[in-house]
Amino acid sequence: MRTRSTFSAYVSRQFLFWFASVLAVLVGLIFLFDTIELLRRTATEGGAALDVVIAMALFKLPHMGQKAIPFAVLFGGMMAFWRLNRYYELVVARASGISAWQILMPVVIISALIGIVKVTVVTPFSSALLLRYERLEAQHIKRQSSLAALSSGGLWLRQSTEEGHYVLHADTISPQEMKLSKVIFFFFQEGDKFVRRIDAPSAQLKRGRWELSDARITEPNSTPDFRKAHRISTILTRENIQDSFAPPETMSFWALPAFIDVLENAGFSALRHRLYWNSQLADPLLLCAMALFAAIFTLRPLRRGGTAKIVAAGVATGFLLYFVTDVVYALGLSTRIPTLLAAWSPAVVSCLVGTSMMFHVEDG
Repeated sequence: MRTRSTFSAYVSRQFLFWFASVLAVLVGLIFLFDTIELLRRTATEGGAALDVVIAMALFKLPHMGQKAIPFAVLFGGMMAFWRLNRYYELVVARASGISAWQILMPVVIISALIGIVKVTVVTPFSSALLLRYERLEAQHIKRQSSLAALSSGGLWLRQSTEEGHYVLHADTISPQEMKLSKVIFFFFQEGDKFVRRIDAPSAQLKRGRWELSDARITEPNSTPDFRKAHRISTILTRENIQDSFAPPETMSFWALPAFIDVLENAGFSALRHRLYWNSQLADPLLLCAMALFAAIFTLRPLRRGGTAKIVAAGVATGFLLYFVTDVVYALGLSTRIPTLLAAWSPAVVSCLVGTSMMFHVEDG
């Protein structure tokens, strides 16, 4: 028993070392290429300071680094098992009565723990930084002039105008008709100087304009002006209002369920957010599947010239799983398959396939 626990601790250290090494290399490459891409994008939009570009790349890095974690588990596990196999440590362990499952178990457990830490700790941190990145992107690259936010207090929207900007608040919204109730418009000139306020029981979004009914226009040092109908120009559409709500990637894992309820109570579709939340829950299981595939390729005795084939098979498997996961995710977004099936099926099927292949390796 002591020998098995000592060997399990040794395998765990080897896996953690190679996992961290592979992840560091992947994150470094992601940062390098992302910085180059941001420099190219900002250059085409008039340019941005180098410190702004580096800040954007750093803010985006934790989010992109999360996508490298499954590959780090796969390649880190393959490197750890390959090294143990290369120096015949696995042969000695198997000869002493340690099964392949006992060799693999610490790696699977650590992979699951990495997935849990990723979902509960890393994801909220990366979401906060990604939100800051998107704000800088909207300012320096997309040049967006309007922002929308949905909360339990209603809809808040900001849009730039020729004179300055206005801020809109509505208590409720009907997404089918894009009709707002209990609407308030606050108009500001450059420098945030308040110029007027418009109150209306309702406002409806038409092409290029808001149509208000029974509007009351109030300006400083003047009596209110009542109008049966009033129009306010806008560049917004129904689609870009909903698209400007917080993407699921920019929200903390812990805050997503409450925001899903807010979206659904407002009448908007929360499919994208619900699918993302469930896919995050399935991540620990997907990392376990990656550990299983790493063992499948490298636990068998090495043959001369077989290293290149092992590496090629591992790379192909990693990209195949990534491709299949993306395809199933897209099917879930298009409502072709149920949300739970789209989020969980890649991880569950991968684990089942990996387990069955491990039985074959052990029996062989």
